[in-house]
Amino acid sequence: MRHLVIMAIVFGFISRVLGDICTAASYGSPYMQQFPPGNLFVATSEGLWDNGAACGRRYRLRCLSGNNKPCKDGTIDVKVVDYCPQLPCPSTVLMSSNAFAAISHSLKAKINVKYIL
Repeated sequence: MRHLVIMAIVFGFISRVLGDICTAASYGSPYMQQFPPGNLFVATSEGLWDNGAACGRRYRLRCLSGNNKPCKDGTIDVKVVDYCPQLPCPSTVLMSSNAFAAISHSLKAKINVKYIL
């Protein structure tokens, strides 16, 4: 039994560290509240929102692909500050303009990103 508990803890940790892939789009101001320095934040769709539990979480994002090679090198750290304001949400995460510009050459692109906690 003890080994099963240890394995469950290890596998739970690994699944959080590895992250996942989702779609991302940009949304611009007006923003309705105070945001983290640099305005590196996102709003999430239902899949990540987790009934509001995601609010305040921080994710590391990296652009993977999109039409016309929009990705820049590197990663950014963002904070979840809101539920997607558009219904239906056009992507898994809507990134602030500053956050999107940090990983994509085009604010109009819809990109695929990798995210980890």
